[in-house]
Amino acid sequence: MRLSPRSPSGSWQHRVPTALAVAALVLTPTSATAASASPGGHCAHREQLRVPGAERQQAACLAELTTAGTVASGHTDPADWAGLTPKDLTVPSGVPGIQIDGYFPDTSTTNTNHGWRHDSQFVIRLPDRWNGGLVVAGTPGNREQYANDRAIADSALSRGYAYAATDKGNTGLAFYRDGKAPGDAITEWNARLTQLTRAARVTVARRYHRPPSRTLVTGMSNGGYLVRWQLENRPELYDGGVDWEGTLWRPEGPTLLDFLPEALRHYPLYAAGGGRAREAQEALHAAGFPAGSEFLWPYHHQVYWDLTQRIYREELDPGFDGATEAGTPYCAAGTPACDTDYDYATRPDEVRRAVARIGLTGRIGKPLITLHGTLDVLLPISQDSDVYARMVRDAGRDGLYRYYRIEGGTHTDALADVFPDRLRPLAPCYRTAFTALERWLGTGLRPPPSWTVDLPAGAETATLVNSCSLEGQ
Repeated sequence: MRLSPRSPSGSWQHRVPTALAVAALVLTPTSATAASASPGGHCAHREQLRVPGAERQQAACLAELTTAGTVASGHTDPADWAGLTPKDLTVPSGVPGIQIDGYFPDTSTTNTNHGWRHDSQFVIRLPDRWNGGLVVAGTPGNREQYANDRAIADSALSRGYAYAATDKGNTGLAFYRDGKAPGDAITEWNARLTQLTRAARVTVARRYHRPPSRTLVTGMSNGGYLVRWQLENRPELYDGGVDWEGTLWRPEGPTLLDFLPEALRHYPLYAAGGGRAREAQEALHAAGFPAGSEFLWPYHHQVYWDLTQRIYREELDPGFDGATEAGTPYCAAGTPACDTDYDYATRPDEVRRAVARIGLTGRIGKPLITLHGTLDVLLPISQDSDVYARMVRDAGRDGLYRYYRIEGGTHTDALADVFPDRLRPLAPCYRTAFTALERWLGTGLRPPPSWTVDLPAGAETATLVNSCSLEGQ
């Protein structure tokens, strides 16, 4: 989900990077160095580029479109991507071009970037040397349009792709206030990514005088959910996608509304020690939190589990706590209308109907690669991507699908900086998966079969932060 959680306290404050406390290549179709130059040269005719449907936009000619330059120039927001990548992840550079910032018509006002106080903001980046492709992304958690800049945009731009991202139409921890009916806010996420994809394709064609030859959709966490939904429901817009630990929604479950209440119920007993600790630990394992992930539980209990449960439950089941908005933080079991006691299975049918509005089916229409860490304890792999992989197979679409379980990966890559001896970052595995998708689409060479990617024994941290092979045994 990659929320921007509350600041941790106590000993964790000294162990977890400030960025977390604020928080979530070899083969190309045409390499960036061999890409065609933009018609008219650097930033030519940028004033004539109009994004279809945009209510407001502003274009800038930049010497550097990656975060190697946009941090200093003010064309990204580092707070938006804080905690999402390991600190030593390679940052490419040498990508001049045009950046367009703007927004589509909307009534909500949570996004304050540029002083606009207007949602449905987007960013489109158009490199001078273009490889003919377009990458589009929705943001993780409830972040804004720059959240993917270091994890996804930098690499895509360095490979010659045009890039576009959206804030999904609402941002912040109170995103559930957007809309009138349960599920409206998340439903808008899907519509906004579709809207941006269509607009970006036209904008790219106007800039380079030809439409993109390839459009790829990608994202992490909530952004990964959007990838799945788009390839199930709007496959005609895309050639393929990479889903980085996407959130699973389906009315029959499992969803986070099933396993997070289990974490809230059992973790305090586990943490307290004593006679019931072992029983609580086994209950957490049974709920999907894997054995061996216990060292991650204190941070996730303090920062993610309670907050995530309450705000997404409020979006889909606001009637659970009556007039109270997003529940009572860290309430003990037995407290009236407490999310610790939430039981999705006993809730009214209208709640399942709300989840069905945003639900996934597995019926993808274009090639998709999923990767997910085996030590994810926000969206446990057995309750999320393992299930989605079965859904794809049951839908008869497994020929379009590859799924890589990354041993030692967790939901938030910056935690690999805190526990380098126990975790590996997913960002380099994502980059490898992206390359594999390019090869699949460009040459027909299928990626390695789906499998669990082992954590290499004795691998140096410096190697793991920028290297990941998906090849099987």
